[in-house]
Amino acid sequence: MEELNSKNVQNEAADTEAPLDKNLRLMSPTRMVVRRFFRSKLSIVGLIMVVGLFIFSFFGPLIYDKWGETQLDESGKIVYTVDETTYTVDGVEYTVKQVKETWQKDNSFAPSSSEHLLGTDTQGYDIFVRLMYGGRISLTVSFIAVFVITLLGTVLGGIAGYFGGIIDNIIMRICDILICLPGIPILLIISTILSASDIDKKYIIYLLMIYLTLFSWPGTARLVRGQILSLREQEYMVAAEAMGYSTPRKIFKHLVPNVMPQLIVQMSLSLGSMILYEATLSYLGLGVQPPYAAWGTMIEIISKDMDVMQNYLNIWVPAGVCIVIAVLGFNFVGDGLRDALDPKARR
Repeated sequence: MEELNSKNVQNEAADTEAPLDKNLRLMSPTRMVVRRFFRSKLSIVGLIMVVGLFIFSFFGPLIYDKWGETQLDESGKIVYTVDETTYTVDGVEYTVKQVKETWQKDNSFAPSSSEHLLGTDTQGYDIFVRLMYGGRISLTVSFIAVFVITLLGTVLGGIAGYFGGIIDNIIMRICDILICLPGIPILLIISTILSASDIDKKYIIYLLMIYLTLFSWPGTARLVRGQILSLREQEYMVAAEAMGYSTPRKIFKHLVPNVMPQLIVQMSLSLGSMILYEATLSYLGLGVQPPYAAWGTMIEIISKDMDVMQNYLNIWVPAGVCIVIAVLGFNFVGDGLRDALDPKARR
């Protein structure tokens, strides 16, 4: 009788524990971060913006290949001009207006149509096509610059934070010097030198962004250094020291991965700033040079011709909209990643 009772108790315990085992699921940290990220509506909106711009810029020219980036519309058109001549007869002024017809070789200032979805610019280039190619330049340059800045800052900041002492002082003083350098005046000088050389105009913006990467890594280095100064005293670093791990392994396998959440957030937020920087350089005439396209170069026309700014919104407004979408998208994604990677956030 006692054996039957004990078996019944065991069976009841097994029955009550079975559902708990089936419903219990352990969530990995990566899955938890992804779940928190997609829980935010702004993060999803930002991701849609960024992905949409990448599809538009890199796959758009493969679909809409009617015109090329540097291909002029030379179909031509008739341009009407009015000449005014003033005559004075018996003290009375008379104005004679004469309308002249001239044949213009390039089809500039063309309105939106099936041939040109957004019309043509002041030289006869298709605006819609140049938006796509300009997005390639802006997005590619920004991603490369942010990646190199993060790489340099992580390596030098990790070395400074781990070793400390004289090495830390040297790297931090280099950071102080680079931060004090005037960026725009030096860019103007470098751009003038590059424009006078035989370098292809398409690659000038890449050389300028290399300059930016070489002088923009101190912020990332200081972030990594500050995090590593606090992490190197943790228990797992004492254990790594006791196990005889090499210095590069302790830095780049145990310390740097713990800084990656902050670096990912900073990279996503820096992408928007870098796109604005590239657009500003192009607007000032320091970036991509015609006939090649960039979003900032497409807006530059309004600084030279007020008539375009007032009467031809289709020439410069689409490029401005693309810049706004890109910056907002990256900022929304950065905010979502910051909240998702926050260890204090509610599960």
